[in-house]
Amino acid sequence: MSHHQTATQLLNELREFASFPAATQRYIRRSLDIGLGRRDAFQIWARTAAETAAIRTQYVVYQDLKLLRTMLPEGPAAEGIERFMGALIRLSAFDLGQDRLDGFSAYRFLYERLLGAEVRPWLPAAFCGAAALPQIRPLRRKDLLQSISEAAATAPGWSTRAPTFYPDFVPLEEAA
Repeated sequence: MSHHQTATQLLNELREFASFPAATQRYIRRSLDIGLGRRDAFQIWARTAAETAAIRTQYVVYQDLKLLRTMLPEGPAAEGIERFMGALIRLSAFDLGQDRLDGFSAYRFLYERLLGAEVRPWLPAAFCGAAALPQIRPLRRKDLLQSISEAAATAPGWSTRAPTFYPDFVPLEEAA
């Protein structure tokens, strides 16, 4: 990939991340810290007892990421698709149930970083499956399902280019 293509991709990813609400950005950064093992999320993200409990639960649920990374199907008729999709939908339902990912774009942004570019073809099905589950409130379910475009749901192909931008925690004193 040329330097120009990499720079363009980075700018597009930065713009996309900047378009998400602040709570969504925070959740994505926290989730990447937990899911990629970047740092102790309790020290960085826990401001209240409720957040500490939510982070603890997220650490437990995100243990499935290790298995998911090894189970990624090779093609649409691949062996083990049921186990992979079941685990991916279960993990997706957890994240969507946190009410921080505001739609498919934020979900895709997070999951292609947690699992790699190869997961992209599976994300629309997992998102729709998780968003349609009864544990998601009906109005939220409607908003989530309406957030996926027809183009994303019916894409004939997906890029295998790895993400270049991984949002990170920025301490307030550095931001000023």
